[in-house]
Amino acid sequence: MSYRVGIVGATGAVGQELIDLLHRRNFPMAELVLLASSRSAGKTITWQDKSWTVQEATPEAFDDLDIAIFSAGGSTSTDLCPEAAKRGCVAVDNSSAFRMDPTVPLVVPEINPAAARSHQGIIANPNCSTAVALMGLYPLHREFGLKRFTAATYQAVSGAGAAAMAELEDQLRAWAKGEPMTSSEFPYQIAFNLIPHVDVFYDDGYTKEEHKMLNESRKILGHPELRASTTCVRVPVLRAHSIAVNAEFERPVDLARAREVVSLFEGAELVDDTASKRYPMPLDFSGKEKCGVGRMRIDSALDNGLALWIVGDQLWKGAALNAVQIAELLVADKLVTPKTTV
Repeated sequence: MSYRVGIVGATGAVGQELIDLLHRRNFPMAELVLLASSRSAGKTITWQDKSWTVQEATPEAFDDLDIAIFSAGGSTSTDLCPEAAKRGCVAVDNSSAFRMDPTVPLVVPEINPAAARSHQGIIANPNCSTAVALMGLYPLHREFGLKRFTAATYQAVSGAGAAAMAELEDQLRAWAKGEPMTSSEFPYQIAFNLIPHVDVFYDDGYTKEEHKMLNESRKILGHPELRASTTCVRVPVLRAHSIAVNAEFERPVDLARAREVVSLFEGAELVDDTASKRYPMPLDFSGKEKCGVGRMRIDSALDNGLALWIVGDQLWKGAALNAVQIAELLVADKLVTPKTTV
C-alpha cells in the first residue's frame, strides 16, 4: 500500500529535511503534497528531478491525505492538527503544541513505539534536545534505572530555523570583511559567542526549553518521578546539538557495561576512545541518523553516577527523522489506513 503524505511547513529547514528523508528512506508514498502559509503558496520546491508547487495549508487540504507531518510552529499545529485528524489524516506534529496533552502520545520510536497505538489522530514529536539526550540516556536507564540528571546543552543555530543559520553565516562574512555584524534572529551576536537563553524565561528562572527536557523525558520514559535540571545554550555551530549530561542511577554503574548497552542501542553510536582523541562532535554527526555518545566516565560527584557527552543532528533525530520514523511505525503497525488503495 502507498500513502498520500503532506508536509506542513515544507519551505522551512525541517520541511526540506523531511522531503529528503521521505525519499531517502523509500517511504511508500503515492503522492507528496507540500503545504505552507498563504505567503509561501505558489512557490516551487525541487528535490533531485522532482518538483512540487507549494499549496496553502487549509483544513480542506487534508481531505485526501493519509499522513501529515507538521513543522510550521505551534499556532499552525494548534489550528490544523485537529482539522487533519477530523478528516481521517494522522498528524505527526513537530511543535510543542500537543506534547504534554495526556490524550496525545509523545513518541520516540526506539523508546516507546507502543505509545503510538493509542493515538487519536495526532502524535507528537519531542523537542530536539530531549530526543538527542534520550538516545544516550535511555539504554542506560533500562540497565541501571535513571533517577535524575543535570545537563548543559550546546544547541546549533539551525534549531532556530533557516534564518538563524543565515544570520550566523552573514555575521562571519561581515567579520571577515571588517564590517559591522547585525543581529535579528538572536538577542545578541551569535558569531564567536554563546547565548545561555533558548526560548522564553519562566518565573523560576528556567526557560521553556529547559522545562521541556524534564517534562518530555518523564512522559517518553513513563517515569513521572524523574528529576532533571538543564541549562540550554545557543552556540555558533550550524548543525547538530551537543549535550553534556551528569546522570544518577538507582543501581551501581559498571562503566564497561554502560558502554556496551549504549553500543547495542539502535539509536546510538558509541564514539568513546579518549586515548585516540575520539569523541562525538557536531561536524561528524550532521546528517547522521544515529546520535553519538562518548566521554563516558564514572561521575565523581554523584552516587551511582555517570558523566557522558551526546551529539545528534537536531534537524534529523531532533525533528525530521523522528517524525518520519513515526510515520514508518504507523505504516508497519497498520495504525493508519490509506483512504485510497494505490
